[in-house]
Amino acid sequence: MQLVLSDSGRPGEPTRDRVYATLRDAITTAQLDPGRRLSENELAGELGVSRTPIREALALLREERLVAIVPQLGTFVTRISRQAVEDAAFVREALECASVRLAARAATTDLLDELQANLAMQERVVDRADPVRFDALDGELHRLLALASGRPIAWTLAQRANGQLDRVRRLSLPAPGFLADMLAEHRAVVAAVAARDADAAESAMRHHLRQVTSQLGEIQAAHPEYFDEEPPA
Repeated sequence: MQLVLSDSGRPGEPTRDRVYATLRDAITTAQLDPGRRLSENELAGELGVSRTPIREALALLREERLVAIVPQLGTFVTRISRQAVEDAAFVREALECASVRLAARAATTDLLDELQANLAMQERVVDRADPVRFDALDGELHRLLALASGRPIAWTLAQRANGQLDRVRRLSLPAPGFLADMLAEHRAVVAAVAARDADAAESAMRHHLRQVTSQLGEIQAAHPEYFDEEPPA
């Protein structure tokens, strides 16, 4: 597998941030398998950068529990921890349920139009059964909702806490019917925001965010090699 350095299109983006985005995506999509040893020298050569941004990016990924640095042995991609997934879900629910209430009160017409356009693209992607593109649109929808709230920091913080949860979400996307279910839940959230109904928006968002953790046992049973403990009996 060949890694390609991420390019966000933002002029002057630090190399460390591009390396971080590249490695994070490779881990959450399982391009870099759980348990894999990561060599700073090899990563630097593959991405065409010096070792310094590699080391800095790995330090950030360690904070997100996506890699573990073992003295005398090296740096390894972690396996998925159920506790870390549940911690991430708790943080994300607190942040996004609070921000969607604000979005229901403050969303502008332009942002509501962007949300509807995003849903239209999601519908086309579901018809094509393209989980990778759907995942990108899913993230963009949640980002737009945070912008609508006037508290974009909520999405930034949720993203930083989300590493292990993102890995589980990626495993669940190919499941039959999952994309269509997610689209229906996204529509419910956006409809409540458009109706300026903060209570309904929060309720729809809370239900949506709990879907992945409600299926965690099934996902772990289907992919035990990705997890650091046995699935519950």
